[in-house]
Amino acid sequence: MVSMDTAQARAARLPRLPQRRLDHIPGDYGWPLLGQTLPFLRDYHGLVQRQAARHGLVHRGSILFQRGVTLLGPQANEFVLRDQEHVFSSRAAWNPILERLFTDGLMLRDFADHKFHRRIMQQAFKKPALASYLARMNPRIAEGIGEWPEGETFSFFDRVKALLLDVGAQTFLGLEMGPEADRVNRSFIDAADASLALLRLPIPGTLWHRGMRGRRYLEQFMAGLIPAKRAAREADFFSELCRAADQEGENAFTEQDVANHMIFLLFAAHDTTTSTLCSLIYLLAQHPQWQDALAREIATIDAPALDYDNIHQLEKTGWVFRETLRLRPPLTTFPRRTAEEVTFQGHRLPRNTLVNLSPLFTHYMPEYWSEPERFDPERFSDQRAEHKRHPFQWIPFGGGHHKCVGLNFAELQTKTFLFHFLRRYRVSVAPGYQMPVQLVPLAMPKDGLPVRIEPR
Repeated sequence: MVSMDTAQARAARLPRLPQRRLDHIPGDYGWPLLGQTLPFLRDYHGLVQRQAARHGLVHRGSILFQRGVTLLGPQANEFVLRDQEHVFSSRAAWNPILERLFTDGLMLRDFADHKFHRRIMQQAFKKPALASYLARMNPRIAEGIGEWPEGETFSFFDRVKALLLDVGAQTFLGLEMGPEADRVNRSFIDAADASLALLRLPIPGTLWHRGMRGRRYLEQFMAGLIPAKRAAREADFFSELCRAADQEGENAFTEQDVANHMIFLLFAAHDTTTSTLCSLIYLLAQHPQWQDALAREIATIDAPALDYDNIHQLEKTGWVFRETLRLRPPLTTFPRRTAEEVTFQGHRLPRNTLVNLSPLFTHYMPEYWSEPERFDPERFSDQRAEHKRHPFQWIPFGGGHHKCVGLNFAELQTKTFLFHFLRRYRVSVAPGYQMPVQLVPLAMPKDGLPVRIEPR
């Protein structure tokens, strides 16, 4: 087995190596130059299904000017995400897209370096810390949704994104967001959008220019908070992270490390939960019987807020959360790049090969899911347990070394929102409405998800 330190060094050299020929892999590269970029951006789900039907579960392609191989199915997910030989680099795959926008976030680290940073960050997601975050979230969510307009159509995406930024600022940063809230929100949106910029030059008015301007503002914003947070004894994530780093020894994390982690984590928690709640609320509006079932379950909790003693009573709410993430995982594809040549099911993947996994494809495979197109939360019940047919068939949070460090926080935040929202409101969409969705870089409604809420 390759040592993690050696693998780290080899992965670091990958961007300077020429990409290997992949003609021995079934598939095609699409249009000259652009490859399959346009169908990838317009209909990723359709693209990957068509390519799998035509070429099989292992095939080559070209997206965003990068040629690579797509590996599909639970066995492929396990092979890449477990990465027992330490040959699949997350950093080398993500850096061309995210390096300057979300520099050195946990997802952009590898092997020993990733393990070190992850160990420190996990301390900020342990039970006592999560319980303190829950106590902070409850009143802010309840207050925020109480200001939403009843009896008229509004954009759920805009409202929930603003609410989650406010909640995240208090939970993660320990701040009351003032006039800078809109600029922080806009900076995250611009940075995320810039990840798909084809023209990466600092030309005013372009996606890339706006994204880099947003990144610079976020760096300045976070850097200005760090000295006070290092000295604080508060219960927000920012203070927890600074203390966890200090406990590892002097300068375990530099101020730049802390800023980089906070920018990436606030983006990941903020945008992925926005994605999840948009999909979840749309599905509940389309299936009012489940909306009512969750409201009845929530009503059995005789308390004004959720805490660690009662949140686990929301069993059906957990099923709906998991089924939403099956149908609409926020991150629909996971890229890696090979640090060494490796073989999967007889297919040779040369060193420096871009490898793409697709949670979205796996989540719709009829070999593992009954009627996979149907919204059916009970498939996650103990009686049916469809998600346990293979340990890597349900992977909205990834798996292996890079499994999302905040997965428990994501469920906690979603349940807290639903606890307050469904106690208060019934939500609906217009008759016949079908939510248009962009699937990359994150699954989001294209039209903002117009909804109406009425008092329950």
